[in-house]
Amino acid sequence: MNVEYKATLQMLVPMIIQTIVTRKNLSAIEAVKLFYVSELYSKLENEKTKLWHLSPLALFELLEIELNTGKIIFPTEA
Repeated sequence: MNVEYKATLQMLVPMIIQTIVTRKNLSAIEAVKLFYVSELYSKLENEKTKLWHLSPLALFELLEIELNTGKIIFPTEA
């Protein structure tokens, strides 16, 4: 993972975690655990998926789909 991409994730992940906390009414610890074990997070770590360009809210919505269906449905722009 290159330095620029790592910096992008370091800014994006806390915003996603905060969205999870707010939208799902979870503690920060619960939100972190939920996110880091998700397939979405593993895909987000891969720069080539281009998921990093989505907003924290859009990424949260992808996480919700994953939690409800067990699948990640990539948006057409990703």
